[in-house]
Amino acid sequence: MSIASVFSRATLTRDFTASIVVFLVAMPLCMGIAIASGVPPEKGLITGIIGGIVVGAMAGSPLQVSGPAAGLAVIVFELVRDQGLSVLGPILVLAGLIQLLAGVVRVGGWFRAVSPAVVHGMLAGIGVLIVVGQFHVLFDQKPLPSGLENLAAIPGRLLGLSATSIAGAELAVGIAVLTIAAMLGWEKFRPAALKLVPGALIGVVAGTVAAAAFGLSVTRVEVPASIMAAIVPPGADMFARWLDPAILASALAIAFIASAETLLSAAAVDRMHDGVRTDYNKELRAQGVGNLLCGLAGALPMTGVIVRSSANVQAGAVTRLSTILHGAWILAFVALLPWLLRAIPMASLGAILVVTGWRLVNLTHVRHLLKDYGVLPAAIWAITLIVVVAEDLLTGVLVGIALSLVELLPHWRRFGLKVDRRDDGDESGIRLAGTASFLAVPKLTTTLDALPAGRAVRFDVSDLAAVDHTCAEIIREWVARRRAGGEPVHIAGATPAAERLAA
Repeated sequence: MSIASVFSRATLTRDFTASIVVFLVAMPLCMGIAIASGVPPEKGLITGIIGGIVVGAMAGSPLQVSGPAAGLAVIVFELVRDQGLSVLGPILVLAGLIQLLAGVVRVGGWFRAVSPAVVHGMLAGIGVLIVVGQFHVLFDQKPLPSGLENLAAIPGRLLGLSATSIAGAELAVGIAVLTIAAMLGWEKFRPAALKLVPGALIGVVAGTVAAAAFGLSVTRVEVPASIMAAIVPPGADMFARWLDPAILASALAIAFIASAETLLSAAAVDRMHDGVRTDYNKELRAQGVGNLLCGLAGALPMTGVIVRSSANVQAGAVTRLSTILHGAWILAFVALLPWLLRAIPMASLGAILVVTGWRLVNLTHVRHLLKDYGVLPAAIWAITLIVVVAEDLLTGVLVGIALSLVELLPHWRRFGLKVDRRDDGDESGIRLAGTASFLAVPKLTTTLDALPAGRAVRFDVSDLAAVDHTCAEIIREWVARRRAGGEPVHIAGATPAAERLAA
């Protein structure tokens, strides 16, 4: 994209408008995710500022928005609970360096090889943990130490409510119910002219106005008078703490999960627009710098986040300027209007997170896996979810990845994938032979990304013995994007693998 087009009046107007929308979506989520992570809300705001201004300027995915993510809330909560808030700085600095190094040595494509069943199962498990944890915030109470404990305590919370003695818990629940009703009602019935106004903002405003108007005695958000007071650099013992195996394992886990979620989100954002595609290694380097800075500031980890990114695309953003500006708006709001943040009831932010967590449990995806790819990918999704809830996030992901190897066992004799490309006139031909598994994703995506636009493409899969659902999803999404752009793609070969790709 030329400099002239980036700074044209039309582009600036669209990016400016989109940045306001993303800012309004991001503000309640940054604070809510921080609270769900067991840290003060200003920590999430700092991450949102860095994700907007710094990562937005360096990003390899032009329209993706970065900030604190629900996907890491559970692992951060456990770290802070077990080792204290001071542990976040050293862990995030190390995780950021790992991501930066991974981008430099160009392994970004490998993160796309993580099975979609594992990623969506992980997100669903995180969603369950957020719902059962934030459920207690709706009662002005703190979440319990584990997901199973939170789940077991839910009936007691409900039975403890009284219809005759309206006190703190009952008032908080009333604010939470009002927040959820306003949020969902707005999303369902909002006027077309106001379709870009986010439901989360309406919910928080409704809960805040009601609490203020009736003078309700409920717990409210606590933020410092100055955002600078929330910046707490790691101590002088940071390098010594890196020698702790637990710190190293946590940094590796955050780097892996944040990278996988970021790059899968970037792939989803690419499907939403026809502009510049993501440079995965550049995006990984930008995320590394962002998490490094978050660690130095003592803030939350960041990833690319699909909710804010989709709002950015839907609002008409054209360049990364919209992402940069949304970070600037967060900084300006926190610096100039901290008193307004202190009026927000905690129950309202908990209610927003309950809805957000529930939406992470995407049953549509598991139905898609079951219908198009069979029982095994759906089982991987379900088992990953269960292990994340019952044990922990990293164990769930590792179990899911191990189960993904089961798909390869029947085809171990033809384990590799051969990818041949030829260009003939106005048509490019791609021949696939062997087994297309998640292990072959970097080779496959490199070939597909190198195909020039404006040419017909013919896939010859007559010698393709098998294709797992990871590769099948990548090819099908690529084919759909090309066809949507008016470019013909033909899949040749009467094999079960060809039927799976053409479905």
